[in-house]
Amino acid sequence: MYLNFRDYDESLLSRPSDDSADIARAVEEVLENVRKRGDAALFEYAERFDSSRLNSLYVSDEEFEKAEALVPDSLKAAIDHAMRNIRTFHQAQLPAGEDVVTEAGVRCWRRIVPIRRVGLYIPGGTAPLFSTVLMLAVPAVVAGCSDIILATPARNGVISPAVLYAASAAGVRRVLKVGGAQAIAAFAYGTESVEKRDKIFGPGNRYVTEAKRIVSSSVAIDMPAGPSEVMVVIDKSSNPAFAAADLLSQAEHGRDSQAMLLIRADSRDEAERLFSAVDDAIGRELGKIGRHEYMLPSLSHSYAFPVYSDAELLDAVNSYAPEHLIISTENPERILEGVENAGSVFLGAYTPESAGDYASGTNHTLPTSGWARSSSGVSVDSFIKKMTVQSITEDGLSRLGETIECLAEAEGLMAHSYAVKVRLGKGE
Repeated sequence: MYLNFRDYDESLLSRPSDDSADIARAVEEVLENVRKRGDAALFEYAERFDSSRLNSLYVSDEEFEKAEALVPDSLKAAIDHAMRNIRTFHQAQLPAGEDVVTEAGVRCWRRIVPIRRVGLYIPGGTAPLFSTVLMLAVPAVVAGCSDIILATPARNGVISPAVLYAASAAGVRRVLKVGGAQAIAAFAYGTESVEKRDKIFGPGNRYVTEAKRIVSSSVAIDMPAGPSEVMVVIDKSSNPAFAAADLLSQAEHGRDSQAMLLIRADSRDEAERLFSAVDDAIGRELGKIGRHEYMLPSLSHSYAFPVYSDAELLDAVNSYAPEHLIISTENPERILEGVENAGSVFLGAYTPESAGDYASGTNHTLPTSGWARSSSGVSVDSFIKKMTVQSITEDGLSRLGETIECLAEAEGLMAHSYAVKVRLGKGE
């Protein structure tokens, strides 16, 4: 048995915890060192953690050209295809801004302004995440951010050619050869070569996540992030092999990922049969694919639950608030109507999570660890500010004046009241 089959209990929806004071102390030391010593600390950490003796912190034009030559044409075509869909979806998100006359002579509107300096972090762990480059760089460029730096670790001085190709294709040519907490420190505090960022984006390991948490008191971050997760919802109409593949595609992200199976059944016997079919399919599929060193630990703290009504199903979904929610049931749209908490939702048998991870157009940088209860994934909105503006005529202020004066004086803020009176000739 690969998944743990349990009766539904909300207590089992908790994420695996791995709080470590040692990680916090190590990250604080890195942050402080970079804050004090700047570029010198970045060069030292690149050699210490990534075996990279760097001559420059940034990728050169020559390195971009070499990278493009190394990427197979088939992969370039796939990256370009995915990027077109991602750009199309995110361009549709660009807001126009409201422009309203609230009453005669009083006009209020919002001006859409891109965040100028953004830092995009791309992990360099178990796989080259060029897909994350697209998910962060494309909306940043679409939003109009004028100063974008992408940071990713260079292993032995080299960054994955596919990562560099994706960055360049998306319109980002400032790539910092720095990873880990030290990259977050450079973004947050600035160094001789890295201008302080206004907002930091991107996933990472526990050290990166802790670094983002600490610096969030002084610089904006996209969202709190934790290990990746999925909840797959099935019923008797579902294909067990599809469900097994979805669970494994999540489990391969890392040992601390979580893959949850929710079984909508009419009886315990039916639930057990459905679970056995999926668990058997997991065993067969594991024999065909690798990364077992990540999948098996992930599955060991993942669960399968039977639920016997739509109400119970939705209670489980909304309580867990999954990063990814796959609803592969007979009528997934009906279930969707009751979903309140999820980062990204995938409906039907032919909508795997991997479509959203790569190429359908939606963003895969999503809230984890239950943050989907209050947060959204990365979008164009993440890279813009909405600045309110108002313009009032003399006639408009005459209409509003008495109301403003009354409210201000009731709060004891007499200068607020006077600012109106002096304009309306009542300041004597």
